[in-house]
Amino acid sequence: MKTFKPKNLVAVFGVAALAAALQVSAEEVASSTPVSAQPPLQQTVSELISALIKQGVISTEQGDLLIKQLQPQSSAPRELPAPQSPDTLRVPYVPEAVKNAIRDEVRLGLREDVVNDIKGQAQQERWGIPGVLPEWVENVKIKGDLRLRHQSDLFADDNPAQTYVNFSELNRAGGYGKSDNPFLNTTEDRHRDRMRLRLGIDAKVNDQVLVGTRLATGNSGDPVSTNQTLGNSGRPYTMLLEQAYLRYNMYDFDGFNRMTVWGGRIPNPWVSTDLVWDGDLNFEGVATTYRLRLGEEDGLSDLANADQTLFLTLGAFPLQETELSSRDKWLLGAQLGGQWTSDNQSSFTVALAYYDFRNIVGERNTLDSKLNDFTAPEFMQKGNTLFDIRNDTDAATDRWALASDYNEINLTLRADLASFAPVHVVLTGDYVRNNGFKEDEVSALTGYTEKARTQGYQVQLAVGWPQITKADDWRITAAFKRLERDAVVDAFTDSDFHLGGTDAEGWIMGVEYGLMDNTTFNFRWLSADAIDGPPLGIDVVQLDLNVKF
Repeated sequence: MKTFKPKNLVAVFGVAALAAALQVSAEEVASSTPVSAQPPLQQTVSELISALIKQGVISTEQGDLLIKQLQPQSSAPRELPAPQSPDTLRVPYVPEAVKNAIRDEVRLGLREDVVNDIKGQAQQERWGIPGVLPEWVENVKIKGDLRLRHQSDLFADDNPAQTYVNFSELNRAGGYGKSDNPFLNTTEDRHRDRMRLRLGIDAKVNDQVLVGTRLATGNSGDPVSTNQTLGNSGRPYTMLLEQAYLRYNMYDFDGFNRMTVWGGRIPNPWVSTDLVWDGDLNFEGVATTYRLRLGEEDGLSDLANADQTLFLTLGAFPLQETELSSRDKWLLGAQLGGQWTSDNQSSFTVALAYYDFRNIVGERNTLDSKLNDFTAPEFMQKGNTLFDIRNDTDAATDRWALASDYNEINLTLRADLASFAPVHVVLTGDYVRNNGFKEDEVSALTGYTEKARTQGYQVQLAVGWPQITKADDWRITAAFKRLERDAVVDAFTDSDFHLGGTDAEGWIMGVEYGLMDNTTFNFRWLSADAIDGPPLGIDVVQLDLNVKF
């Protein structure tokens, strides 16, 4: 702390006290002492006050006032004050001008001390000073979510046992004769506690370029699920690099995002539902979206002031790269669509997509060879038409691959009606058809007559808040889904409905409720049955607690 100027205060206070004492003495003896007897002492004090004025200790006005107070107020005889007790404490009178001078000096000293202390603390703690934090701290955003789930898989009583082959397990083991469990569970109910943790980091490189990464629980063998089942004998969970991408946005002079380019392991770039792509699926490769804002047109009474945008999305994604072959598996996609937003914030979206899978059909090996084993998919769920590509004399071995090509046409419609805001009514329709299925080619590979089962659709109604972020927000959903055997690649569709895959139809009901800010409770019931083949009824019940940060 800064100290005051003691010599100034002492001098001022001393002069004030001395002047007060002299004035009291002069008044007490004025009736008996001639005025001529007083000048020597007054002269001394006056000279002292003049010296203080010259040194700037006190102002000229304060000095003149002190000198004036040295003069007796009256030469008339006055009565002496009554004798006082020896215990009486006499305090010299301090003139008001001196009090004000002392007060100003104290205030000035305190103000300087306080300001200096606050400045020192602000500098030490970096209050409101731009640029004191590293630039990367200001440009990095951390986000994530945690989901706790109880899931019950309930199988219909009339499901036959050991009728649905677990082809993914057979490929892993090497064949029927090498697998300990070659069939899917179709009869034993299962109850599981599960969790999912996702942690994302977005790093802003500049106003147009962003680097995004996200870690998630799960396992490297399942691209459509990030769930971790509890009951792992105490072993720690695995965190995987789920996303890692570079994103470039190009804006026009009005701030409209005219183009977005993605590269790396990116989030789903398509306007879609889980009819074709599971919600946990990420894409490896590059994608770009071009947007065109349409001008307002007079004469459209309902949409005259609507925000109208057309978009085109293109993507190229390697699915499986093989070292000793040029027949790598690829997904090429294109989607054309439009979005209209009205004055009351209702929005309407239509998107037509074409997904072309390249080199995805299996190829049979030559006799006792395994050179074409790579043509079998690295991951499957269930439902697609398959055939055995092994061609050897060992009956215990087999390897299963896709018998059909997949060229999927996907039409997605969505109407978000905000007339009842904050409650929204959202209608969604999704239709897909696989034009790559050729009956004669598939039948030749399998050895059986295969009829085309290549269509799928889903309709959904959702009522409630568009986003569940606050306490007491809610949303209710109901949907019907039908997905035939070869409508889509079964590896990438929803992993919850009918426990994943194709060849299923049924209902989905859901309720979401905001318990607290960024904390929600979800209930979903998915009831589905097989379309073709032996009966397979599966009900999936999920109770979720979700938190976001």
